[in-house]
Amino acid sequence: FTQDDAHIYCTPDQLESEIQGVITFMLGIYRDFGLEDVRIMLSTRPEKYIGEKSLWDKLEKTLAGSLEKLGHKYETDEGAGAFYGPKLDFQVKDSLGRFWQLGTIQADMNLPERFDIHYIGEDGAKHRPIMLHRALMGSIERFLGAYLEITAGILPFWVAPLQVVAATITGEANDYAEKVVDALKMAGISAQADTRNEKIGYKIREHSLAKIPLMVVLGKKEAAENKVTLRRLGSEAQETMDLRQALDCLKKQAALPGIRYQH
Repeated sequence: FTQDDAHIYCTPDQLESEIQGVITFMLGIYRDFGLEDVRIMLSTRPEKYIGEKSLWDKLEKTLAGSLEKLGHKYETDEGAGAFYGPKLDFQVKDSLGRFWQLGTIQADMNLPERFDIHYIGEDGAKHRPIMLHRALMGSIERFLGAYLEITAGILPFWVAPLQVVAATITGEANDYAEKVVDALKMAGISAQADTRNEKIGYKIREHSLAKIPLMVVLGKKEAAENKVTLRRLGSEAQETMDLRQALDCLKKQAALPGIRYQH
């Protein structure tokens, strides 16, 4: 499996602010995906562990304090920490009510000791850093599996692999449909044309079942006026606008979320 693992080395004085930064960054990413209901678990010292108990107590207190200062609720999972340090686990619930762990933050003062890692402090002497193991999504495969369960395959516009289908009402709009698709692709939007000789109702149903976020319905009138009619997944309403106006609107919707939660 693929894991978005990373390690942060920091001084003891930086530990709490670094943990808070990762928590904020992680929950911000989940919000971008529409995951608001996230359960946070504080996993404490297991039966078999390395390091001093007093060190574990300190790290557990720092993890809990970081959450409390940010105003986040959490539950304690006694004895579920890694052998080298306590951790915070971030879990989401799927359509069957099962919780799946996504991201994790693990505080570790033991492995830097074993690896003999050090930095030079302001006093010119060697000091031992603290290591934070950080995975934002965790297993990418598990994240996608849980995410598809939660969304039932109805993905946000910016996530969907195929964002727009341009479906024609009549064969007279086929050439215009290809023009619209080319313009969408030039704007960075994933699109394809459906110019099959099928009724528009059939096309709409087929692409709705495939969870395509947006359909562009094109007839003789749209082709003549350089316009498009937009039909969004889950809505019966349709909106007609100029092609250029539609491109500007869809480009904004397709853009990746900004890095709003700087760490």
